Amino acid sequence: MESMQHTAIVGLVVVACLASAATAETRREYRYPVGPKASVTVDTEYGSISVKPGTTREVVVVALIHSDKAKIDISQEGNRLEFESHLLPGADEQTGRVDYEVTVPPDTTLNLHSSNGPISAERIQADVAVEGATAPVEIRSVGHGHVHVKTMKGTITLSDVRSAHVEITSISGDVHLNSVSGPLVQVNSGSGRIYYDGDFGSGGDYNFSTHTGDIEALIASGASADFTAHSMQGHVQSDVPLKPKENNRFPVEVGRSFFGTVGKAASEVILKSFSGKIRLKQR
Repeated sequence: MESMQHTAIVGLVVVACLASAATAETRREYRYPVGPKASVTVDTEYGSISVKPGTTREVVVVALIHSDKAKIDISQEGNRLEFESHLLPGADEQTGRVDYEVTVPPDTTLNLHSSNGPISAERIQADVAVEGATAPVEIRSVGHGHVHVKTMKGTITLSDVRSAHVEITSISGDVHLNSVSGPLVQVNSGSGRIYYDGDFGSGGDYNFSTHTGDIEALIASGASADFTAHSMQGHVQSDVPLKPKENNRFPVEVGRSFFGTVGKAASEVILKSFSGKIRLKQR
């Protein structure tokens, strides 16, 4: 009897050790020298991605692998690097998780994808393309390139984005734009709310549209823009004194649309919603 009990205990210990080994976290660091205008792609099914600029011409990737159910595939073609999480049989949202902390030269083009982990990038002066699903996306202090963001329902926040070509698409996530300007800033959301706080730059085209979500734009006193706002079934309101204009894109409907300019109308701003509310306010 004692022998059987001893065998059972040993078996349980072995199973526990194997389970612990399967879920043990592993930290790995990769370093690659690169030339100017490198390209870095990071793709993870489960996990976060954080990108910051470095001071050397080197790409440094620190990966936290949460179990032996995931591994990282790395490929390099000249100045292009790709890091992809590869899930092994039996992996799930927890055991297949790989988190990335990435440091790159500021002129590096980024392509980032995570299905359920948060994604962030800051102080990059190149193109940034982000694709997510449910987790938040945050981009700060970038410019002089294209910024493309696609999510299903994750919240998208852009802050201090200058001289950039911005395109954002979300099915139901909210979009927050703080001090964002450029030659083109376009936001499309199905049911998410769009919030803008800034001055709409100078000489840019801004097009915000939703189906059922609300749009709120808070502008600085020195803003210079031509505004067109229309909601087919929702309510619109402008708390900003607008100079009337002769040609309008939509028929004038009280409570459904407003048109007009502030300053020298340097930028064009179009706000559209099918049934959401639209409001223009002054900071």
